Amino acid sequence: MMRTAKAHWAGSGQDGQGSLTTQSGVLNDQPYSFKLRFQNEDGKAGTNPEELIAAAHAGCFTMALSFALGNAGFTATALDTEAQVAITPGDGGFSITGITLKLTASVPGISKDQFDAVAAGAKANCPVSKALSAVPITLEAALA
Repeated sequence: MMRTAKAHWAGSGQDGQGSLTTQSGVLNDQPYSFKLRFQNEDGKAGTNPEELIAAAHAGCFTMALSFALGNAGFTATALDTEAQVAITPGDGGFSITGITLKLTASVPGISKDQFDAVAAGAKANCPVSKALSAVPITLEAALA
């Protein structure tokens, strides 16, 4: 299986503009630029790579958790994950310095200890967590 996305860029790094398009069409010439990435406070004028990493990680982890819960004999009625990707300037430019997965779950019949163990396993084993393993990943999980 292979999934693709395309980026187009024109102009300098700081003043140029680009667009992102995904194979599925969910993003179709979605604008991105330095200004949209680092100077747009509310983040609503366009996307950026960190937001896309956050979406990919939240989606992958949540799906992995659903499968892991099923393998443990549980079915969630709700799994809600927010992924926060921290990007920090440094000597060599900007770096992703950490990811926090904030999970709220409703899983009938599961104990807190069982839930924590299954969630930790899903965090460690989802493909996106594995791909991003060079960055510290924190899980904040709560049962609703």
